[in-house]
Amino acid sequence: MLHSGMISSYLAIMAGGSRSGTPWLSIAIAVLIACGVVGLLLIYPAIILRKYVRISIGLMDEYAPVAENGGHEPANAVAEEVAFRAADGHQLAGVVHEGRSGGPARGMVVFAHEVGSDRSSCLRYCKPVLDAGYDVFAFDFRGHGASPGEPGYRPRQWPSDREKADMLGAIAYIGTYLKERGRPTDVALHGVSRGAGSAILAAVNVPQVKAITVDSAYSSDTILEYLMRRWATIFARIRIVAQNHPPMVWRFLCWLLFRECARKFGCRFPSVRKAIGKLGRRPVLLIHGEKDSYIPIVQSQLLYDLARGPKYLWIVPGAKHNQGITLSPQEYGRRVVGFLDEHLAVVQPSRSPQLTFESEQPAATPAHAFAPAYASVPVDSSNG
Repeated sequence: MLHSGMISSYLAIMAGGSRSGTPWLSIAIAVLIACGVVGLLLIYPAIILRKYVRISIGLMDEYAPVAENGGHEPANAVAEEVAFRAADGHQLAGVVHEGRSGGPARGMVVFAHEVGSDRSSCLRYCKPVLDAGYDVFAFDFRGHGASPGEPGYRPRQWPSDREKADMLGAIAYIGTYLKERGRPTDVALHGVSRGAGSAILAAVNVPQVKAITVDSAYSSDTILEYLMRRWATIFARIRIVAQNHPPMVWRFLCWLLFRECARKFGCRFPSVRKAIGKLGRRPVLLIHGEKDSYIPIVQSQLLYDLARGPKYLWIVPGAKHNQGITLSPQEYGRRVVGFLDEHLAVVQPSRSPQLTFESEQPAATPAHAFAPAYASVPVDSSNG
């Protein structure tokens, strides 16, 4: 919109031009038209950006607990209750579960639960790990289980700098715990959903972490970019325009979104996508449900592609979000334990379970519906 003072000036110029015979009227009209066009070119994109960001913030602010995977440790669980602090000083609660093989400890696994759950879900995901003789340190993220919440901060389904700080505190604590007992301080991380992203974020520049297993992992920036693309086709009045925004538009939208979220929520949401490329040669095992309608398979495929060390991607046939352990518990345990035996075990068994990942062509996936950069990669969708 033009300022009223500008309009008055233009009218004065036009009046003066008319009296002097100078073509000021034509010039003024041309200037007005040019200003109107420039205004439209600036205002319309700003309105669209604001709309996209507003919708995206609404999704970022949702809270999606998965209560079915929480609960309390059974009374017969051999565990040691501990208290420790996150990297930013927040008080947290955890528990150390001893391996159940009856032999010497083979290594320590730090378990990171999903949003809305608590540390007791480790007994669901890590039972094969405990049975194989590994110890497991499970803890409650802030605002979950026995860990108090932080005033002014509400946990969301996206890994933030707070969950990263919790994860770093857990790794530091268990390192001291192991050192005091004369044991090697190397650990593996096992994270589920939001806990998976938190594990990857925390492992950067922490050489104590020797191996990482992640179940249903995703990066906030790439999943939000995917969702914004979908919203564009739903809400845009000119669909063909929304479907053909150049890549830089989506990148700018994500940048704008996370800046606004940092201001609105008082926390940052680091990129898991960027972090996994900084893990160096450390091995990563990625697990994802074939029927996951919440986090598309392509999210794990993207992280697999960016990992630089030994890497494995297992697509669990028929499994929904976080349900690989439920649908294929024996195969889940075989793969996770085999991965730990290969990359963490302090005491190698006489006959280590063979970890095999068959080379197959990728099964049909919805990769075509995502950004072109998220190309499919060979995955193992077998059960044997």
